[in-house]
Amino acid sequence: MNANQTQINSLSAQSNPTPIVGIIGGGVAGATTALHLSEQGYNVVLVEKNDSLVSGPPICHLHAGGNLYREISDEQCIELLKDSIESVKLYPHTINRRPTVIATPNHDQHDPQSLFPRLLQVQQHYKQLIDLDPSNKVLGEPDDYFKVFTKQQLLALKEQQQPAHPTTIEQWLIPFAQQVDLDTLRYPVVTVQEYGWSVFRLSAQAELSLSLESKCQLQLSSKVTNIEFNPHQAKPWAVSIHSQGQTQQLQVDYLINACGFRSGSLDNLANIKRTRLVEFKAAYVANWDDNQLLWPEVIFHGQRGTPQGMAQLTPYGKHVYQLHGMTEDITLFKNGLVISDNDSQPKLPTPLLNKIDIGWSEEVVAQRTQSAISHIAQYIPSFNSASLGGKPLYGAQQIPGDDVSLRATSVWFGEQNYACIETVKASSCLPAAIKIAQQLKLTGLEPSHRSSAAEESSNKALTESDIEQYAVRLARRRGYPEALALYYGQ
Repeated sequence: MNANQTQINSLSAQSNPTPIVGIIGGGVAGATTALHLSEQGYNVVLVEKNDSLVSGPPICHLHAGGNLYREISDEQCIELLKDSIESVKLYPHTINRRPTVIATPNHDQHDPQSLFPRLLQVQQHYKQLIDLDPSNKVLGEPDDYFKVFTKQQLLALKEQQQPAHPTTIEQWLIPFAQQVDLDTLRYPVVTVQEYGWSVFRLSAQAELSLSLESKCQLQLSSKVTNIEFNPHQAKPWAVSIHSQGQTQQLQVDYLINACGFRSGSLDNLANIKRTRLVEFKAAYVANWDDNQLLWPEVIFHGQRGTPQGMAQLTPYGKHVYQLHGMTEDITLFKNGLVISDNDSQPKLPTPLLNKIDIGWSEEVVAQRTQSAISHIAQYIPSFNSASLGGKPLYGAQQIPGDDVSLRATSVWFGEQNYACIETVKASSCLPAAIKIAQQLKLTGLEPSHRSSAAEESSNKALTESDIEQYAVRLARRRGYPEALALYYGQ
């Protein structure tokens, strides 16, 4: 009997009245929910098929206000702002604090000034949240949430020298002013306090926090093969788990589906019919050794799916950049957006599933990375000297329902003590976990009480150095540059 099986058998056999919650899937949704529920006093078993947590689709951006998505509603933008604030408070050591530039190219049909009403609304809501609770001021001063710059102001910044440690928005904008072809843009240009998010530090903080959490049992390298519901059992959900060549049984009071784009597969086992979209996406890693300046993140807006789709340059340390281009030659893929048909699991084409499960050919990596470099270089000509920096960050995300523009969503509750986390953006995962905790209590499943000492022993006990060191190890283990795990910004 292996260690995982011993732990599960011990937990299932407990006469402790505290309910046992099973969470299937250790991405950011499952890990965040496990952390929140265990801190609330629930016994949690988190089952993840990979050997570490949070290893799914690329996460690089906090989305604190949804400014990358002109097509979504103002309500979704405000929801993403609130979600992002809570996420920063839970994962403070995972954020790269630098501004994001929103630029509108000449070829784009939208007037950049059309962004202002939404920006003002989000800024005002940020101020209100700070008035309600000063701890919500995690995105800088509300008056700095966004700023606008004319071409003349950028030309003036072009003549300045960036300090080694930029502290003002203007100092962060100097590389943009010096190296972007300013004649390709419409004005004004906008900066927003939408910070970066390191997926490797997020993975590290989640895994280290849960390893310190006495009420959470973490089952890595473990695959769920079957689930059954029996209302006549004290703990009605039976979960079959295959690990280290053996199959074990876990009995839980409540089951949470946190399987990401494969959520439909677990829904099928539970005989639940849900409509959802699944989309495969990728981001690319480039080295830009010719550049010695500290860049903000830069978004060049464009119509999704066209050759002029949005271009995104995300900076990290050591001259490493993550690249998105919303075209079918770069981030998007032909037939990469699918919807569920006769069951709950949308069927991605086999070549895209193979990219997730097996990997990419070197030829395709080189081709798509070069396409991404060229896409950025149409606005930043000197970026043409960038080169391949490593394998892509890739994966698929689910979108509940059939609205491809949906971004702010959290969790769906079924009958029979079952919930499915249906977040699109990582910042929505903590709100989903909070709603699940509330639903558990409504269902009559009350946790035991936590002591303040126990709460202090997990997430709050970790230091920036602890998280960064482990994040670097995770990046190396997954075959990515360690720069993606290092702190960047203020």
